[in-house]
Amino acid sequence: MIPPTSHGSDSDGDSALRQAIQQNLRQMATQLGQPMDDQVVQQLYQEASDLVGHISPAPLTLARVAGALLVYRLPGTEAEELTWFKAQLQQCQDEETVEELIESISRTDAL
Repeated sequence: MIPPTSHGSDSDGDSALRQAIQQNLRQMATQLGQPMDDQVVQQLYQEASDLVGHISPAPLTLARVAGALLVYRLPGTEAEELTWFKAQLQQCQDEETVEELIESISRTDAL
């Protein structure tokens, strides 16, 4: 579970948040049958932070972006999909649009 933090410059809180998200990423990767070492998990977290840093997302949104990036790294996912997702994230103007993007990719296309 991700601990709540303030949006201030609390480096201890930021560190705890980073560690919690990275631990969740490790657990997700293992559950998906793709265990990742700490370096890869740190890279995923940093990539997520960089992609949505322009909107200062809430911890849960940052964690969801990192989780989506993890899923895009799974075998069978085409590189173009990841490229598209990253481009979409960079165009998001606020946290709500990031959440909407993540929701849209989570839906099945069984219409």
